[in-house]
Amino acid sequence: MLLPKDRGFVHPHPSEITAPEFFFSRRAWLGSMAALAAFGADRAVAAAAPALPPTGARSTVAGAVTMEKLTPLGDVTSYNNYYEFGTDKSDPAQYAHTLKTRPWTVAIEGEVKKPGSFGLDDLLKLAPMEERVYRLRCVEGWSMVIPWIGYSLAELVRRVEPTGNAKYVEFITLADRAQMPGVRSSVLQWPYVEGLRLDEAMHPLTLLTFGVYGQVLPNQNGAPVRIVVPWKYGFKSAKSIVRIRFVEKQPATSWSLAAPQEYGFYSNVNPLVDHPRWSQASERRIGDGDLFAKKRPTLMFNGYEPQVGSLYAGMDLRKLY
Repeated sequence: MLLPKDRGFVHPHPSEITAPEFFFSRRAWLGSMAALAAFGADRAVAAAAPALPPTGARSTVAGAVTMEKLTPLGDVTSYNNYYEFGTDKSDPAQYAHTLKTRPWTVAIEGEVKKPGSFGLDDLLKLAPMEERVYRLRCVEGWSMVIPWIGYSLAELVRRVEPTGNAKYVEFITLADRAQMPGVRSSVLQWPYVEGLRLDEAMHPLTLLTFGVYGQVLPNQNGAPVRIVVPWKYGFKSAKSIVRIRFVEKQPATSWSLAAPQEYGFYSNVNPLVDHPRWSQASERRIGDGDLFAKKRPTLMFNGYEPQVGSLYAGMDLRKLY
């Protein structure tokens, strides 16, 4: 039986360079975002937003900061999985300039007491921004360490008041053929859909994300709003979100539909469960050297087991991958 690699799912290894270490302040970030909002910033203005001066400000959420060296911004913004702009890692940086991130609204639907829509400015003001330095582990075997800017998704979830029927949260992303050349392909069903169990969505580490490295999110990184779920493989972190639905039944997600034998709903980083086409037991960290650099062991839940392991107590994590 042919596996999905014949449909364009090619995952080459990146070249790697040494990362600098520096951090950016929440206060300066908020000032930057307020200024952009006041002038009705469009994509070109957002892309030109300068890096903010380092202050060392960090989140107080347990597990939200690592002292590992950061992946350079240049790699974070030029080596991406974002199939709406193409399947090659360099495609998003090349083609995502066509994405218009203002005006932008996120619709809240389904099993909530307060459905409706949030404009981007409303979301930016919903809760105080924090810096979260998270590991990002991709299923292809590479990883990064990235300083994201945002606040816990739980802040939004609590605001819309899920009903007792809400068991899962479904994220629907933009699928615009005019702005996103990859949507014209049949590599996935569009729009891209991801989902979390409600308790996963409510976990403090799950981040509603608006920036990276002290800047507004570049288009290729999921502008203007995405989620980051650090203990899961990177494809679980939906980008350019336009709808969030609260549902009773487990949603059908894009990669589970495309290749159910390879990508399960939970998609937790589990080094004991191999991908059908490669081992997940080790990873190559961008910043550790060139293509032949020594790999490091992959950590259970991407190293966040102390924080999130209890969510999966009693579950067969080999079967529920």
